[in-house]
Amino acid sequence: MASAAKLDQTLSNLFDAERRVRDLHDEISDADPAEVLGAVERALPAALKESDEREASLRLERLALLLGEMEGPRPVDLLIDIVGSDLSDARATAGEQLEGLAFDRFKEVAKGIERALKRLPAGSPALPELPYVIAEVPEPGVVKLLEQFLKHEDPDAVAAAIEVGVEIGDPSFAKHLEPLEDDSRTVEMADDTGEPAEVTIGELAQDALAIFSDVEGEDDDEPPSGKR
Repeated sequence: MASAAKLDQTLSNLFDAERRVRDLHDEISDADPAEVLGAVERALPAALKESDEREASLRLERLALLLGEMEGPRPVDLLIDIVGSDLSDARATAGEQLEGLAFDRFKEVAKGIERALKRLPAGSPALPELPYVIAEVPEPGVVKLLEQFLKHEDPDAVAAAIEVGVEIGDPSFAKHLEPLEDDSRTVEMADDTGEPAEVTIGELAQDALAIFSDVEGEDDDEPPSGKR
């Protein structure tokens, strides 16, 4: 029984802590947006450099939630910086916030992604994540952004853009894959069994083009409306 009572008290403490976190978050959110952004900008570098992964993830996730409530280009850039961290939970939280912003203010996020393509070095964890962030946003500009990823020197970013482009299925994307058919850069992808396998960008482009070709062929075979 003593153990049960202790567990009940711990659970109560957890509720209190969560209530306190929400109150503090609301207090920060209600402050002047420029001052809040400045505080986040000061806190982010230390969080990214924090050696304790649990502490770093805690800070980055909370900062991402605050940034997701802000407007303007700088919060988008900072969220992308968090997506570029080595911590999966922090990346996921920042990605979710970016996706939410993209549904509400796509142009703002699109410009931030264009800046990221220019400012982030090949190998940044953010680059192959960003195509998936915008994959489900119902905007024609998504395909235009994916086309820019295809030209990047980071092969993982290119591979991600190919995969997302195929999922979206816009036939206009296909012609941008043709220059990649002989690309010998390699990436690691899961095979049919789920095991990691090394493939070239060229192979991915060829497979994607075959899928688009099959879809186009099915459309050509479709009988005219009313003449089935």
